[in-house]
Amino acid sequence: MANDRFHNVVRTALVKEGWRITSEYYEIDLGDFKFKVDLAADRLLAAEREGQKIAVEVKSFITSSNVSEFHTALGQFLNYRDALAEQEPDRILYLAVRSPTYETFFQGKFIAASVQRYQLKLVIYDVEQEVFTKWL
Repeated sequence: MANDRFHNVVRTALVKEGWRITSEYYEIDLGDFKFKVDLAADRLLAAEREGQKIAVEVKSFITSSNVSEFHTALGQFLNYRDALAEQEPDRILYLAVRSPTYETFFQGKFIAASVQRYQLKLVIYDVEQEVFTKWL
């Protein structure tokens, strides 16, 4: 399976924030369908509390058509989220997007409305610093 161009950047940013990478390609096996999300991680909130679990699908948005890439990302996100709801409902799915893409393309009226309508959880990353700038 080919890594997204910025897969390792997002992986590093997760580790910097105290997440433990539990799977490089988190498999969701529903019997008739199998999906692979880019990363899975967990982090303990406190000794007496349940741990947080996330899955992160990394997207670069470096093709000639951000709209086409968004269609693919949205479809994957919705499928993965539904599959996670069946297999592991306590794991939260995030779509990882580069800062410049979020600050421009994702601020457009239609895309922003789609993010809200479909309740996409986003994590925005800075490629140079290998950190997250926002969790939405």
